[in-house]
Amino acid sequence: MDKLFKLKENNTTVKRELVAGLTTFLTMAYIIFVNPAVLSAAHVPFDQVFIATIISAALGTLILALGANYPIAIAPGMGLNAYFTTVVATHGVDYNIVFSAVFMTGILFLLLSLTKLRHLIIEAIPSTLRYSITAGIGLFIAFLGLKMAGLVVENPSTLVAFGDIKQHSTILSIIGLFVTLILVVRKIPGALFIGMVITTIISFIIGDLRFDGVVDLPPQLQFVSLDLGGVFSNGLTMIIIAFLLVTLFDTTGTMVSVAEQANLLKDGKLPRAKVAFLADSSATTLGALLGTSPTTAYVESSSGVAAGGRTGLTALVVSIMFILSMFFSPFVSAISSISAITAPTLIIVGSFMMGGLAKIKWHELSDAIPAFLVIIMMPLTSSISTGISIGFITYALLKLVCGEGKKVHPLIYIFAVIFILQMIFF
Repeated sequence: MDKLFKLKENNTTVKRELVAGLTTFLTMAYIIFVNPAVLSAAHVPFDQVFIATIISAALGTLILALGANYPIAIAPGMGLNAYFTTVVATHGVDYNIVFSAVFMTGILFLLLSLTKLRHLIIEAIPSTLRYSITAGIGLFIAFLGLKMAGLVVENPSTLVAFGDIKQHSTILSIIGLFVTLILVVRKIPGALFIGMVITTIISFIIGDLRFDGVVDLPPQLQFVSLDLGGVFSNGLTMIIIAFLLVTLFDTTGTMVSVAEQANLLKDGKLPRAKVAFLADSSATTLGALLGTSPTTAYVESSSGVAAGGRTGLTALVVSIMFILSMFFSPFVSAISSISAITAPTLIIVGSFMMGGLAKIKWHELSDAIPAFLVIIMMPLTSSISTGISIGFITYALLKLVCGEGKKVHPLIYIFAVIFILQMIFF
């Protein structure tokens, strides 16, 4: 065990790594419940999403554990799952076509992981756009959570309005939201998961939640019917770019942040970065074939690092816990069917994604305006790709007219032109 994970070299023990792994799993276990609930809006069968979520998370995390020896976990990303359902709805396409777009994203990510182009793209995108994209996705999924909770409803006159808080499900959502918020601000480990457990108990007591079972054999693996031609015939090219950019930013930012917390960076750089990115790209590719949205490194891994996790043994524990959870499909299915249980998690995770806004130079209008447009357009258009497109176009244009065009990487101009052509002709 010590030879495989270099425990002594990293000043840790088996016991500490086991505790760290359990801590990380508990803080991110909500994705097992939330992902099927979100993708159900795209009519993806529960069993397919459930098993795809677990297999992709277990695989990606296992590669990180054994290949990179990092205490970091991977699973389908929040925000990307919500965007998946929106793409299915707005484009009116079968979910298999959007899974095909995710598959192509995974293949592109895999190729980028093997070349230096990955570093080039990451370095080319200014921090202003990276932070605003993350914040925009945060608003996007928080808005979805508010709708699922019944706190925001459609209104013919104002598009949206405040919901009826006397509704049974809305009351339960509010209770669940405040219970979870209390746990979060008290910094209780696994607050989101514990909040869901408490809301589940309340829902069961009042008769909203019924179980047809708790433990069962894992659902049978089902593969997606890929339709790569349908991706292009339905104009989903920009969806691939949006998935790719968001996955790149999320994975890079999270891995560097968690590695820094665990003192794993060498001269400010991430050792074994190629293997780390291969883990995420492989998980995304397999996940798309099985039936889930793109995966990403989870910032919740920092909770395991805070508990003492320093090696891949922490990630191995997380991977094993994901595999064990596949035997609880009846339990997860019942919980995922109650939106009041999962909605608070979406709202709170959305708020977590606002942190980067403090790092945007709001006094620099050529930075602030593109950032604002990215953030506001994502939830208002229900499209992450539209927010990214408008941000890139506006950023390139304003930097040019401000005489700062030479400071902008050529890739930004290339992306801006591609986005303009896409919006006009496709």
